[in-house]
Amino acid sequence: MKPLIKVLIPAFNEEDSIAKVIKEIPKLVDEIIVINNNSTDDTVKKAINAGATVLTETKKGYGFACLKGIHYIKNQINKPSIVVFLDGDYSDFPEQLHEIIKPILEENIDFVVGARVKNLRERGSMTPQQIFGNWLATFLMKLIYGSKFTDLGPFRAIKYDKLLALEMKDKTYGWTIEMQLKVLKQKMSYKEISVKYRNRIGVSKVSGTLKGSIFAGAKILGWIFKYSFK
Repeated sequence: MKPLIKVLIPAFNEEDSIAKVIKEIPKLVDEIIVINNNSTDDTVKKAINAGATVLTETKKGYGFACLKGIHYIKNQINKPSIVVFLDGDYSDFPEQLHEIIKPILEENIDFVVGARVKNLRERGSMTPQQIFGNWLATFLMKLIYGSKFTDLGPFRAIKYDKLLALEMKDKTYGWTIEMQLKVLKQKMSYKEISVKYRNRIGVSKVSGTLKGSIFAGAKILGWIFKYSFK
């Protein structure tokens, strides 16, 4: 039986990239859901014109947008078997969705994350603070939890029932690390797939600013140490 797949794309002022992302997502996906997170440009118009369902979340934050998308799916009659998360800035390669979901379909893996490995990254696509933050977070997860994760990549897929079991809470920068920590704590099966990564279109709202980098780092470390005492 063909799996029902939904894609969630949080978006804030991505008018120059969102249509490119949507159009390159493989046709096997049943619904592409863009969550407009207070955009002031033409993100919504371009996402709709490209064929996506568009939701609006007025509370600013990556986690708020993701939770809005999950709530929308929960209220649908036909529930998906897989939910894919993807950024709207065109830094990921949407066509690699086939590779991201393959371990779930063929190996019954619960969770897959796209690892932005050095040899597949475009020069400058990750800032020094992103590279260091990923290294530190995954090193601590390995040290504390015995994790094999090497990246906190935003391109990821998870079985829908497992996503609900995680009971995600984080509203802002800690969404990705919370998901991976809860996968570890609940002993779900997981796998990393090496993915390509390129310079995003536009300026990053997190790594592109000192404030964003500091808050993201604090959130990541906070989740790691919070879970180490549970």
